[in-house]
Amino acid sequence: MSDFEPDPRLVDDSYPVTELPLCQLRLMDDARFPWLVLIPRRLEVSEVFQLDAPAQQQLWREASAVGRAMLDALGGDKLNIASLGNVVAQLHVHVIVRRREDAAWPAPVWGHGQAEGYDLDRLADMRARILAEVEGLDLASHEG
Repeated sequence: MSDFEPDPRLVDDSYPVTELPLCQLRLMDDARFPWLVLIPRRLEVSEVFQLDAPAQQQLWREASAVGRAMLDALGGDKLNIASLGNVVAQLHVHVIVRRREDAAWPAPVWGHGQAEGYDLDRLADMRARILAEVEGLDLASHEG
């Protein structure tokens, strides 16, 4: 979908990582948490139910596989997968590896404290780690 553009607020708060079959994968600019965002490349979609059934399944496949890979690679106590959209209506799914010792535990990460942006070296390292984990995943659509 060549006309697809992520909401400017998502662009301002995150870095592009890669394109998955359905979603653009981005890294949130808060180094306190391993925090990814998946944005389905669909125009004017704000709710999961607005996607057709195969796209809904693909969204869940991508979020689950990316989340599991990141939890396994980075270690953590819990994986949070959520779609809120109260501030940014464009459909997007947060995938966050949580640790009992993280800055917000056990509360949600949203609105907790001040974000700590990535410096260039740490950003490059995290993007490389994410790409290495995502590269081996079977994310192809399994439509029948």
